Amino acid sequence: MVENAAERWKSDLLAWAIPDEIVAAAPESPWGFPTKLFANRATSAVNRGLSPANLRALEALPEKGTVLDVGVGGGAGSLPLAGKARLITGVDASKSMLSSFSEAAAKAGVRTATVAGTWPEVAPEVAPADVLVCHHVFYNVADLVPFVTALSAKAVSRVVVEMTPEHPLAWMADLWTRFHGLERPKGPTYADAVQVVAELGFDVRHELTSGPPVLSGFPSRADAIAFVRKRLCLWPEQDDELAGALGERLAEHDGMWSASPPQHEIATLWWGPEE
Repeated sequence: MVENAAERWKSDLLAWAIPDEIVAAAPESPWGFPTKLFANRATSAVNRGLSPANLRALEALPEKGTVLDVGVGGGAGSLPLAGKARLITGVDASKSMLSSFSEAAAKAGVRTATVAGTWPEVAPEVAPADVLVCHHVFYNVADLVPFVTALSAKAVSRVVVEMTPEHPLAWMADLWTRFHGLERPKGPTYADAVQVVAELGFDVRHELTSGPPVLSGFPSRADAIAFVRKRLCLWPEQDDELAGALGERLAEHDGMWSASPPQHEIATLWWGPEE
């Protein structure tokens, strides 16, 4: 039986699951992100200037239009549009993320609404918007078909998706091998996501671009190491070994520490009824 693109995406993504025995032996859950990390990312996005995904969104956004940001986090995907939008609605499962987004939007001078919950479950609670943006969420979604279908149903003019070309944790593959003897998958990639959207009947366009990264990080070197340690299900006693294994990836950028290499290459996908 030949898999379609959506089935292949799901099977490849589920292969990233951490084995139960590794999670059970870990001192803390490897999941979750600190809200401050996303707040820093939003600040970096606004200060950096418009990204290719921002430009694609602005092309379809009328003056004083509305924006829906699914998986809003701190607002990195939508706050750069504040100058043209009259309302940005943020959807996120984390109430602390939504609070951070609202605070940042108030500083940017744009009106906001927030919806707490996971997509597409909360889609019926959300009004359509001129432009819908969804940044760095796809790799968290195994069932892309209902997710994408709900995105498209809420966009009047365009859906704009930003994602890394490959899985955002692919850079940690050597660390999983070193500390757990675990090989990480090679896929899925943004090209697989493009194929899923295309097979749903949407005229999806895409581009791969390089440019200045949106930087986010931690105030101290120790915090950056602790975040990777958590992700890898390691213990604090292994911090020195982990720092050595990270090598030059553990670095300071603009006063913030990060252990992941700056992402210079970004994939942008966009589609809409007018295209």
